[in-house]
Amino acid sequence: MKATLTLALCLAGACFAADATVWSLDSCVAYAIENNIDVRRQRLNAMQGELEVTEAKDRFLPNLSGYASQSFNFGRGLTADNTYANRNTSSFSVGAQLSLPLFQGLRAVRGLKYSRTALSAMLERVEEAKDNVTLNVISQYLQALYAREILQVARIQLDISKNEMERRNALLEAGKIAELDIYEARAQVSRDELSVVNAANDSTVALLDLVQMLNLTDADGFDIEPLADGMMPLLSPDEVFANAMRNNHGIRAGRIEAEAAEHNVLVARSGYIPTLSFSAGIGTNYYKTSGFTNEGFGMQMRHNFAKSIGFSLSVPVFDAFSTRNSVRRARLQQASVALQLDDARMTLHKAITQAYTQALGAHKKLDASRQTVESTAAAFDAMQVKYDNGRANATEYEKAKSDYASALAEAVQAKYEAILRTRILNFYNKQ
Repeated sequence: MKATLTLALCLAGACFAADATVWSLDSCVAYAIENNIDVRRQRLNAMQGELEVTEAKDRFLPNLSGYASQSFNFGRGLTADNTYANRNTSSFSVGAQLSLPLFQGLRAVRGLKYSRTALSAMLERVEEAKDNVTLNVISQYLQALYAREILQVARIQLDISKNEMERRNALLEAGKIAELDIYEARAQVSRDELSVVNAANDSTVALLDLVQMLNLTDADGFDIEPLADGMMPLLSPDEVFANAMRNNHGIRAGRIEAEAAEHNVLVARSGYIPTLSFSAGIGTNYYKTSGFTNEGFGMQMRHNFAKSIGFSLSVPVFDAFSTRNSVRRARLQQASVALQLDDARMTLHKAITQAYTQALGAHKKLDASRQTVESTAAAFDAMQVKYDNGRANATEYEKAKSDYASALAEAVQAKYEAILRTRILNFYNKQ
C-alpha cells in the first residue's frame, strides 16, 4: 500500500532537504559546546582559579623593595645644644628592604591546597556545563526529527484525502454518489492541508530552536540528518546510577568542592597560629645643615652606609574574635557544600530513574503502536474496499482513516520518546 510505503520512509527519517547544509548530531553537539555562553563562562572561572593558584604559590616568595627620599626643612629647628635656631637643612636617603615569611601559621600551605582543590572543582564544572549542553542539544535535535516525521504523517493523511476526493469526483461525474459526498471530501482535504501547514510550522520552529541553541548567526539552509537505525539497549538504572556516581562531572565537582571547603576551614584556623618572618635592609643617607661645614655627598653616602637584619614573631592573643568568626563562616560554607552534594546525588538519581521509567514505557508503547499501525492500516485497506463497493458510509471511512493517522503519529511519538530516554541513560552511563 502506498501509505505503508510512505510510512516506512518517514520512520526511517530519510526525508530532508538535499540542497541544505546538513548537520549531524555530533557536529551540533561539538559546535554548541564550543560556542555556549555557560561553557565559556565556566572556562573563565577556571582561568580565574588558575590565577588564584599562582597567587597562592607567590605567597611563599619574599618581598623586596627599594626606597629613596629627599626632604628640606626651613626656619627654626632644634639644634644639638637643645636650643632652637634659624637653620635650613636638607637630607637624602636611599636603600632597600627585604621581608621573607619564614612561618605563616600554615596559612600559605593550606591556602595553596585550597586553591588547587578549588581549581579542580572548577575544571569539573566546565565539563558539567558541556554535559548539560550535550543533553539539551540531543533533546532538541530529536524534537526536530520528531516534528519532521509528524509533518510526513500529516502529508500521508493529506495524500489519502486527495486520492479520495479524486475518486469521489469520478463517482460524482458517473452519477453514483450525491454532491454532498464531494463537499465532505473537499472539507476533509482542507482540514488535512491545515494540519500540514501547522506541522510544517512546528518543524520549522523546532529547527529554529536548535539553531538558537547552537548560537548560529545564520539559519539559512540549516538542516539535520536522521539518526542511524537501531535502538540502543535499555540499561539498568542501578548500574547507570553507580557509574554516574563515579564519573558524573557534577557529582565529582561537588565532592571536590566539599574537600575544598574542608581546606578552607583549615585556612581560617591558621589565624590561631603564631607567625615568624625575617627582614633585612641596607641604606645610606646624606645630611646638610646651613651654617655648618658638611662632608661631601659621596663621603657621607659611604660613611653613613648601614645594614640591618631582624626577625619578627607575632603571637595572636586577641583579635576581636576575627579568627573565630572566620572559622564559623568556613564551617557554615562546608555544611552548605555538603547539602549541595546531597541534593546533586538525589537529583541525579531522580533523573536516571525517571529516564529509565519513561524509556521502558516508551519501548512498550512503541511495540504496541507498531502493532496498532499494522492493524489500523489493514482495517483502513478493508474499509476502503467496503467503501468502494458501497458497503460502508463516509463516516465509517473517515473514522478508519483517522484511526490510521493517529496510530502513525503515536508510533512516531513513542519512537522518539524511547530514543531520547535511552540516549539519556547511555549518556549518564558513559560520562
